[in-house]
Amino acid sequence: MFVLLALLTFVLLYHHVKPEQYNIQLFGISKATIRSPITIEDKEKTEKMRREAADRIADVYTLKKEYAENRVDLISSVFTTISEVQKETEASVTHSEKLQKLKEKLPGDLYTHMSETQWSALLTAESSDLQLAKEAAVTAVNTIMSERITPQDLEEAKMRVDHELKYVIVKNELKDAIVQLAKYAIIPNVIYDRTATEEKRRQAMDEVKPVKILQGQIIVEEGQFITNDIYNQLKLVGLLENESTMQPFVGLGIFVILLLTPILYYFSKFKRENDEQHVYLFVYATIFSLTLIMMKLISLLQEMDLTDVVYVVPVAVGTILIRILLNEQLAVVTSFAYAICGSIMFNEGVTGTFDYSAGIYLLASGLAGAIFLSKQLQKAKILQAGLFVSLVNTAIIIAMLFMKNGHYSLVEIGIFVMMAVISGIFASVLTIGLLPFLEAGFGILSSMKLIELSNPNHPLLRKILTEAPGTYHHSLMVANLSEAACEAIGANGLLARVAAYYHDIGKTKRPRYFIENQMGDNPHDHLSPQLSKNIIIAHVTDGAAILKKHKMPKEIIDIAEQHHGTTLLKYFYHKAKQQSNYVLEEEFRYPGPKPQTKEAAIISIADSVEAAVRSLSNPSQEKIEKVVRGIIADRLQDNQFNECNITLKELELVAQSLCETLNGVFHSRIEYPEIRKEKVRQA
Repeated sequence: MFVLLALLTFVLLYHHVKPEQYNIQLFGISKATIRSPITIEDKEKTEKMRREAADRIADVYTLKKEYAENRVDLISSVFTTISEVQKETEASVTHSEKLQKLKEKLPGDLYTHMSETQWSALLTAESSDLQLAKEAAVTAVNTIMSERITPQDLEEAKMRVDHELKYVIVKNELKDAIVQLAKYAIIPNVIYDRTATEEKRRQAMDEVKPVKILQGQIIVEEGQFITNDIYNQLKLVGLLENESTMQPFVGLGIFVILLLTPILYYFSKFKRENDEQHVYLFVYATIFSLTLIMMKLISLLQEMDLTDVVYVVPVAVGTILIRILLNEQLAVVTSFAYAICGSIMFNEGVTGTFDYSAGIYLLASGLAGAIFLSKQLQKAKILQAGLFVSLVNTAIIIAMLFMKNGHYSLVEIGIFVMMAVISGIFASVLTIGLLPFLEAGFGILSSMKLIELSNPNHPLLRKILTEAPGTYHHSLMVANLSEAACEAIGANGLLARVAAYYHDIGKTKRPRYFIENQMGDNPHDHLSPQLSKNIIIAHVTDGAAILKKHKMPKEIIDIAEQHHGTTLLKYFYHKAKQQSNYVLEEEFRYPGPKPQTKEAAIISIADSVEAAVRSLSNPSQEKIEKVVRGIIADRLQDNQFNECNITLKELELVAQSLCETLNGVFHSRIEYPEIRKEKVRQA
């Protein structure tokens, strides 16, 4: 049943989740304005923007301050070497030999970087001039190398040497030599930092926000040229006819399973007497299916541009019927299911799968129908429930319109309100029309049906009242006792009350043969025990026949047949034994069957208890409790409760409830002075 229900729900929602697709050609012209049905990230474009951001980051170079120190040390070493050569050579050594010796001590590339004339100027310089030249060269190199020098800036940095040594007061030959030497010392002092460069580029990429196609965003307008970017976006959101996907349908299948799982769980824990679970499941599936089909048919009007048709959907009919025929908790759960399904069915005009405004409206309408009937189940209240639903519908529509802050005219608001009122009233009318068919078709005895049967003007109750008034009063007492006892153990108190009204309907066939209807002689005094037994036992079968003739619910007929079980008519049995020793006990037992439900068991106890307590001369609390517990113990010993699932703990609660009710009925009363005076006068 749930598989079929899930398939039906899937089929009804399939059309509304099927993605709309367009025949779009690359480098063509769009024939319609197309919006994105979903929010999705354009990963390809995001990655492109991130690459561009990374490319804009220049390479990172790190300044090496130790390079300046090294080059300063190089200059100092050169001047130290020159001084050493000057001191080591003798006067007889020629200038060429001095140059040769200096060449041997200096790096080859350094010596060749300068001319011999410049080296000669350094070798022939006075110590004071050489010291001055050294200080000037070191200062210039240190100053220039303290700043960032990239390979591209190297020539510019070397040109700054001329400026730094411009005002050194030495001979021109010596100045040219130290300028050339300082230029040799100037080198790039920054190097490429791979780690820092990659870190900066990574940060730049992270700062690029993902490029998203937003739900409802216009991808292409009517008449616009289809570029590669537009075509890729249409492909990404699944709007191209050549792009088939099963994702929406797989998602819908999972969604339907999750939607029906709470209901499946409820029915897996559902407990009813006489294995009626399947009946109530069929009833629920029928109501759920009919409501969804009705919503689907109304949703087809959206194709006529009636996007607000959701406001006339009488979704409350489903929740009201479930509340009446099943229970309130299931009706509340189902109202959420209706709202979710409705938000998908009525999603025309919205960019997403769900129309949340429609869902909220349907949820409020469904809950209103279920909650209003929580404790008032008379059929006359169904129209009132419809009006209440209309009121809630109107309130929720006005609230949503005002929250949208739209400029609606009074005519538009009036149309919306009228649709809300029609929805509520139509729901109540449909409920009244469908309820009899569901009750008759599935044999469901609803609370509303029970309340109708409890009406004192019912023909059978009037028959009992007029033809067997004592039995009528007895039935009222049994009804009160049974209802209180059933509610004490969680059984159906309303069913027990109504069934108790009709349980002795068979006595109307021969009312004078039952003691509560006798005003004078007892007819049984003139009959044999066997004949009296047959008359008394017959009221059970006669009652079942009368109830069947009037097409009463099966539950009430069953209780009428079972309220005596297979108990023994002790009075006539013992009377027969006094007359003859050949009397079988089975002949003086009711035909049964034994009570099959808790309600039948409680009515059988209450029926005997009421008659026994009424026969007491001065019923006290102790006497009443003794009678009640004695009757229950007698039924247990007679195995009358073997076929129903009532427990010993529940029988204890039943006994306590019966005692409390009977003590309230048969309590002692104060004797008023006027009554005492009248008794004295009569004495």
